Amino acid sequence: MNEELVLNNGVVMPALGFGVFQSPPEETAAAVAEALRVGYRHVDTAAAYGNERQVGEAIRGTDVFVETKIWVSDYGFDETLHAFDKATRKLGVDRIDLLILHQPAPDRFERTIAAYRALEKLLADGGVRAIGVSNFMRHHLTELLARADVVPAVNQIELHPYFSQPDVQKADAEHGILTQAWSPIGGITFYPGWGEQRRSVLQDPVIGEIAGAHGRTPAQVMLRWQLQHGRSAIPKSTNPGRIAENFDVFGFELSDEEMGRIDALDRGVRNGPDPEEPRDIFDRVIPED
Repeated sequence: MNEELVLNNGVVMPALGFGVFQSPPEETAAAVAEALRVGYRHVDTAAAYGNERQVGEAIRGTDVFVETKIWVSDYGFDETLHAFDKATRKLGVDRIDLLILHQPAPDRFERTIAAYRALEKLLADGGVRAIGVSNFMRHHLTELLARADVVPAVNQIELHPYFSQPDVQKADAEHGILTQAWSPIGGITFYPGWGEQRRSVLQDPVIGEIAGAHGRTPAQVMLRWQLQHGRSAIPKSTNPGRIAENFDVFGFELSDEEMGRIDALDRGVRNGPDPEEPRDIFDRVIPED
């Protein structure tokens, strides 16, 4: 089973998604197929990951919720409409369940706004079922909402016990936006070499103690914590054992006391890049094929 969440436009989405960030294309199709075998029905990919085509191979003929992202180099109204065409072609689908903007890109925010207007058109035309954003901080949301017609359904952000972004979560909740966690178990493999204060939450003694009390792994405890807070979570792996382990989080409950102990672990330190910082990688062009 997989718990379900209802987005602000009524679309139902499985709460636990399978992520493919940094999954090599040659390993992606097999990993997604294994995720579907163990029970996942929500797959999260992105143009920038370079593996949409392999995700499409694995999901062909299945009933799965597909989420993907528009990359910054494709921002702009017409450019984003074209990026949607690229994504559907690579994924082998006619309609995308959830399409989101990958970054706020504050150094080119007018193009971000234009890209979001393209998402609104795709939603109105039925090309997508829901639209959203990723890595948007409170002020990014404020500026977007002042100029948008449709409130994003989802804001996907870095979120784990060491970095829970309470202000962004509060901003999302104020507008009826679902918070979705990337790096939900706080590993340190997402952005190798980023920062000197990066610590894996998997080794935290509090998490370990709670995991031991339930006969579960630290990863399972953190995913359970995410779900019990009403969030969506996107764990990733290409290892069949961990794929199955990360999905096996529906048969136990954390107590209020345990949830509070995990909440208290927040250090306010990112493991990944700061979305406020413009980066040369934003100019990376997503190929047609």
